[in-house]
Amino acid sequence: MRPAPIRKLAGIILALTFAGGNVCAQSGHPEDVQRARAKGIKSRASRVYYTRKWDLSDLPAYQPEQQLSGTIRQWGSNYLADSSLGTSWEEGFRKYHPGIKFDDNLTSTFIGMAGLYTKVADLAPMGRRPSWEELMAYQRVFGHAPLEITMATGSYDVAGWTFALGVFVNKQNPISQVTLKQLDGIFGAARAGGWQATEWHPEAARTAKENIRTWGQLGLTGEWKDKPIHVYGYNLNFHFPRDFAEKVFRGGYMWNEDLREYANLAKPDGSELVSAGEQFMAALSKDPFGIAYTCILYMLPQTKALALATDESGPYVELNLENVRNRTYPLTREVYYYLNRESGKALDPKFREFMRYILSRDGQEAVMRDGKYLPLTAEVVREQLRKLE
Repeated sequence: MRPAPIRKLAGIILALTFAGGNVCAQSGHPEDVQRARAKGIKSRASRVYYTRKWDLSDLPAYQPEQQLSGTIRQWGSNYLADSSLGTSWEEGFRKYHPGIKFDDNLTSTFIGMAGLYTKVADLAPMGRRPSWEELMAYQRVFGHAPLEITMATGSYDVAGWTFALGVFVNKQNPISQVTLKQLDGIFGAARAGGWQATEWHPEAARTAKENIRTWGQLGLTGEWKDKPIHVYGYNLNFHFPRDFAEKVFRGGYMWNEDLREYANLAKPDGSELVSAGEQFMAALSKDPFGIAYTCILYMLPQTKALALATDESGPYVELNLENVRNRTYPLTREVYYYLNRESGKALDPKFREFMRYILSRDGQEAVMRDGKYLPLTAEVVREQLRKLE
């Protein structure tokens, strides 16, 4: 096992040289990366990526249960403010409740839970689930977990908009499909358990005997049988590894000892972001023995996506727009609203009604018009509405 600093250095060297790039042309300075990220988001904010109109007639039309007034304070995801979606939801809701005002600080998912546990926000829209630290801070203040409402399905292939996680190999590799358990063996390592929110689950433990480190362990033969699997991925400070680990490692966080980690880079003037996904997919395109997970947006002609199944019984599901929208693809992701609700107590009617509006046909049609996130299925909407009772 290579020490962590050496692993990280290897990732940085590969990142700086990916696709034959010039080391001096890229910067890892945080301010350069943030400027480049902001520019990229702005370029995508008004674009409608998905023009398909799904049939949402199985979702409930919004019917207000009472007339409301007052202020709803929101802290969290910038993606609601950067696109038309947040404004559409607020204006649509105010048609039914003109006495409602919104006080928004929608600058980043990173401030969402902080807004709740410092009691300056009522609602926290977030592009991911809270980290263990964010949930612990919230629970230390309130003594209970926040209420989680899924507000939309993540995108299929829009950078920033909580895209589905594809699993990719070099096109020379004969493998075409893989299970989540096999992904655990490839990307993960022995562990004593896993976290579900802030609850430790020892039953998520597994031993080193379940590690998969050669392509032969996945059934490949001939020249592939004894070849090592080279694992590419995001630096573990990113939220993508947490999302992946939640679904694949059952909340564990022990990774393959030879994980090749990457972080975002930028041109020094902040004019262009060179995402971690772009970098390691470029490396994968030259590595027949590699495997990686990221957005299908970064797939190159020399790489291919694998079909995924939750277990060996299948079915194996291809990564495409329809399978992400209908949520049959196992590594589909979601975006959320978080609210403060004590067990056994009713929600403030303002917050409950706004969540009902977002989950209604009206609210999900706004998701579809914006064309980046994907509208929820009727089954998921019913699950979320039950949480509001």
